[in-house]
Amino acid sequence: MSPNASPVSLTRYLIEEQREGRIGPNLRLLIEVVARACKSISIAVGKGALGGVLGDAGTAGEASINVQGEAQKKLDVLSNEILLEANAWGGHLAALASEEMDHCVVIPDEYPRGSYLLLFDPLDGSSNIDVNISVGTIFSVLRCPDDIATVGDEHFLQPGTAQVAAGYCTYGPSTMLVLTIGNGTHSFTLDREIGSFVMTTRGMRIPEETREFAVNMSNQRFWEPPMQAYVGDLLAGTQGPRGKDFNMRWVASMVADVHRILTRGGIFSYPLDAKCADKGGKLRLMYEANPMAFLVEQAGGEASTGRQRMLDVAPTGLHQRVPVFLGSKREVQAAVGYHTRHDMGSAA
Repeated sequence: MSPNASPVSLTRYLIEEQREGRIGPNLRLLIEVVARACKSISIAVGKGALGGVLGDAGTAGEASINVQGEAQKKLDVLSNEILLEANAWGGHLAALASEEMDHCVVIPDEYPRGSYLLLFDPLDGSSNIDVNISVGTIFSVLRCPDDIATVGDEHFLQPGTAQVAAGYCTYGPSTMLVLTIGNGTHSFTLDREIGSFVMTTRGMRIPEETREFAVNMSNQRFWEPPMQAYVGDLLAGTQGPRGKDFNMRWVASMVADVHRILTRGGIFSYPLDAKCADKGGKLRLMYEANPMAFLVEQAGGEASTGRQRMLDVAPTGLHQRVPVFLGSKREVQAAVGYHTRHDMGSAA
C-alpha cells in the first residue's frame, strides 16, 4: 500500500467485496468475528510471561494431551476457547472443528444456526511460544451442506477446492492477518492504536523462482528416496544439477515459514517420512495444508502432496495428515518432478 493512499481497513475491504457480489453478509461477518478473536489471541500472546500463559497446560505437573497426541501449551487451550466462544453465537456458523478437539462442535440450539463451517488451528507453532518466536492462527471456511438435520464430522470432509475463505494470523513483531476469499491473497496489519486491521498488501504474489527452501533437516535420514535426491541436489548448489546455490530457512512454525514464502518466495516442505508414514504425513490436511494451499495458489504459487495437487485431495477424516510442498510455482513443480520420476521408475 502506498504511504499516501487512504488506508483500507479489513471491514471496508470486506464490504467492498460484498458489494461486488463475491461474498455474502454472513461470510463477511464470520471473517470479522475470526479477526476479532485473533486480536484477542494477539493480546494474550503479547503478554507472554506477564500474563501467566506460558508453559504446558495441565495440572499436578502432568501436561494436557490433545487429540493429536501432543502436549498442549496454555496458550493452545486459551486460543481454542477464544475462537470457540467468539463464533458460537453470531448466527453465521453451523459448526466448528479445531485441531485441538476430537470432533466438531455444533452450534447450540439456543443460538441461530448459520450456513458455514469453520475449521482452525488455534495456535500453530505453539512449541515456540516459550522462546518468543512467531506463532499464529490458521483457519478455513466451508459451506455447510443444505438439508441436514444434524451436523457431524463427515460434513467437514470437503476437498480444499470447496473452501470459500481461508487465512492465518501471525503474531510476531506485528500482528498480521493474511486472507483469501478466492479473489487474490491480501495482507492486513493490526494497527494497535486504533484496534483495526489495515490492508498493507493487496494481491500478494509469490515469485515463481526461488533460491530458498524450508524443511526440517533433522528428519533427513527418514525421508523417501525422491526427497533425499531433491534436497541433495539443492545442497549441491552451483556444482549440482540445479546450477544455483540455495539457502535453507526453518522456523518450525508453519505460519512463520509460509508468511516468509508469501512475502519473498521459497518452498516449504514437510514430506512423508518413515516416522509419520503410518499416519499419512505430519501436517493436518483440514487445519493447515488446505487453507495454506488456498492462500498460496491465490498468490500465484502451487501446493502439492508431492504426488497430487493439495486442493484436490479427497478428505477421509477430520484429522487426516498429508505430506506438504508449497510455495514458488517452479520449485514446487521441481520437487513434484522428483517424486513423479521416482514413482515411474519404481513401477517400471
